[in-house]
Amino acid sequence: MKRSLHRQRGVTMFMALIMLILLTLFALTSFNLGKSSLQIVGNFQHKNEALAAAQEAIEQALSTTRLITNPSAIFLAPCTLGTNNCIDVDVNGDGVNDVVVNLTPQPTCVKAQVVPNAQLNFADPQDLAGSVAPPQRTFGLSGVPTGNSQCTDSIWEVRALATDTTTQASMTVTEGAGVRVPNTSVAT
Repeated sequence: MKRSLHRQRGVTMFMALIMLILLTLFALTSFNLGKSSLQIVGNFQHKNEALAAAQEAIEQALSTTRLITNPSAIFLAPCTLGTNNCIDVDVNGDGVNDVVVNLTPQPTCVKAQVVPNAQLNFADPQDLAGSVAPPQRTFGLSGVPTGNSQCTDSIWEVRALATDTTTQASMTVTEGAGVRVPNTSVAT
């Protein structure tokens, strides 16, 4: 009888050891899955921050006249990269620049088309400024014999490359915009 009790105690200890190993493996697997999920969420957040920074840079570029007059130097202050077509963005407001956005290649005018006088909306002050005098007063005004106005519809392509300074995650955003400008200001 004593011999069978000793054998049962050994089997119990062996089974307890196997259960302990299985529980440890389960805990490690759970930890690794949680860590992977956290990394995925972090990468997604960095991607969204880079996207927002790129969009911000494009909006700033489109809202300045330097887009049309000097597309190679839209942002006046050089950024971390040392060029004029990039900006540093502090995403989380801690005073440290988190993302560098570079407009590369420089924004380009893809198409410029002169607007005929017949297509202008004279209720709009910008269109009225681009109109040419009616045909009865044609002396000295360019564009009147052809019916063209002094406005040009231009289409611009702006590409922004945003790079997170910590993780080096990057996002490229390309956006097109139509801008109505005077005929003399479009450099195609």
